[in-house]
Amino acid sequence: MSDDEKQKKLQAAAERALAEAAARKAEAAPLDLPSELGGRDGPEPTRFGDWEKKGIVSDF
Repeated sequence: MSDDEKQKKLQAAAERALAEAAARKAEAAPLDLPSELGGRDGPEPTRFGDWEKKGIVSDF
């Protein structure tokens, strides 16, 4: 099997996986979670891999 054939096969598998993930996401019920009390303002800081509180930065 040539590299070009392997790449096409991999791309087809990736497209199927993305389609399956989109279908599962569409079928999933939304989470019924309460809003956070006393949470941080702005975007979720853990998205960026670090957390700052009172001038002290924690990286995880």
